[in-house]
Amino acid sequence: MVLRKILPALLMVSVLASFGSCNKNKAEDKEITLVMAEVNPPETIAGQMDQAFKQKVEELSGGKIKINLQCSGILGDVDSVMELMMKPNSTIQIHRMSAVNMAMYGCKKSSLLSIPFTFSSKEHFWSFANSESAKGILDEPSHIALKGLFFGEEGFRHFFSTKKIEKPADFEGLNVRGTNDKAMQGLLRGLRAKSVPVNYADVYSALQTGLIDAAEQPIANYLANHFHNIAPYMVLDGHTLGVMETVITLECWNSLSQKQQDILLEAGKYASDFCRKLSQTEEDKVKAQLVAEGATIFEVSDVKPWQDACSDVIADGAAVDFAFYKEILSYAKK
Repeated sequence: MVLRKILPALLMVSVLASFGSCNKNKAEDKEITLVMAEVNPPETIAGQMDQAFKQKVEELSGGKIKINLQCSGILGDVDSVMELMMKPNSTIQIHRMSAVNMAMYGCKKSSLLSIPFTFSSKEHFWSFANSESAKGILDEPSHIALKGLFFGEEGFRHFFSTKKIEKPADFEGLNVRGTNDKAMQGLLRGLRAKSVPVNYADVYSALQTGLIDAAEQPIANYLANHFHNIAPYMVLDGHTLGVMETVITLECWNSLSQKQQDILLEAGKYASDFCRKLSQTEEDKVKAQLVAEGATIFEVSDVKPWQDACSDVIADGAAVDFAFYKEILSYAKK
């Protein structure tokens, strides 16, 4: 336990040693290093998108803007990274967040992206994400001193368990780890499951010890974190899409020149497109590997019983900004 506490501190010292400067210096020819935090392993969709962003930034800037990418939660969990980024002179400038997490920090429009069964397909999401409407979500976190750079998605999120699960009724009485946002908590109530708070880094051990029976993640993260070794049952209910938002501190953003800002935005567009293509091809490959390694994957042919189970939370979530929610839904037809 002592080593686990000391290691992140030592790694942070290393990160700081390589940190250039982003503080109020708009000289375009000055080399800067921006530190980027990622909680997932580098081989996940999120991790690969981050690497695509890093490579494109460094390519477009001719190496004058370097991205010091730290994956696998080396710089801390989401809350500890966010706490640091919302303060002046943060030593972390960029962070890949989920829309669920953004909603938990008061971003109401982001919360609409996590309402169960909002997106009918990945094409629906990307049609919205590439629209003018979506820019309002990227600009939303200014109240917490952050700015969104670009979107991504990890695929639809599904439940997995140590016990066989195929339909909503199978969740009654199960101890389930879910994010502490209204949408997820409402979904678990609708499924008659018991919500158990567990840090993401502790999900594997919580499943192993029986503290929880089930959790949920995109299928690629399910494999990358080896959850299938201890919880081999997954039901492809697709309750939400794993929408991602990459954010930068406003302090850092405002210190950059227009040219540097444009480089980050162009690299963000490249990373988004990379993510879209990767996500479309990754799931079938991952699914085949999971089955080969002994996981039991149950396909859901009719989502209506699942939608019915969480009808209350869908209605409550949409009420946050019903007009904008209807606008999001309309992109399914475009």
